[in-house]
Amino acid sequence: MTPRIHFTASQADAALAARAALVARYGDAGLERAEVVVALGGDGFMLQTLHATRARGLPVYGMNRGTVGFLMNVYAEDDLPARVAAAEETVINPLRMRATCADGTCHEALAINEVSLLREGPQAAKLRIHVDGRLRMEELVCDGALVATPAGSTAYNYSAHGPILPIASEVLALTAIAPFRPRRWRGALLPKAAEVVVDVLNPERRPVMADADSRSVRHVTRVEIRSAGDIRHRLLFDPGHGLDERLLREQFV
Repeated sequence: MTPRIHFTASQADAALAARAALVARYGDAGLERAEVVVALGGDGFMLQTLHATRARGLPVYGMNRGTVGFLMNVYAEDDLPARVAAAEETVINPLRMRATCADGTCHEALAINEVSLLREGPQAAKLRIHVDGRLRMEELVCDGALVATPAGSTAYNYSAHGPILPIASEVLALTAIAPFRPRRWRGALLPKAAEVVVDVLNPERRPVMADADSRSVRHVTRVEIRSAGDIRHRLLFDPGHGLDERLLREQFV
């Protein structure tokens, strides 16, 4: 039975052209009637789509019309319903961020890849880190720090020399960004259920912003991060090309 598909695309010319061609060929069920969403674009657009369709709980099958396409399948117009029907599903949980700002306001956001804290000014940030209520680092002097999920471990986390995590691993990566003190500290692996609290030291002189999948909050003084086990994002991949294989392959290139 052919699944009811809703097509969505980024604003890139290649993605828009692909959507027009696919809708002309297969039709579009609309989001309210769809059984699956096909996202056309790059990894950034896939993250947007997962956030935007979370309330529906629909599986999302991506096809790469962007650059890297780590979360996407190869683009092809032929036999799309059969590919979608045969696809393997991977379920991932995002991170939940609660950021407190210098003016006392609180902001919450979800992050599928990572929550990062980044210095806003010319001086290095100074951060204090608690894990599950226990002080683990009195002072980290750095450009920033991040907590990454397994799905996001090949993104910013990997660029910051953090570890690649198997998708089924029950761990998170806590990674420093350009650490100055302690000079040799490169981060830690944490249980998935851990709660990480990062306090910004001297935020007036050393301002810090928090970012959850490119949604930013400025002038934060405290950021609380934990896995949102109650939220499930469903990604579809062609057989043999799922996230497990992609994460493994990334370690040999």
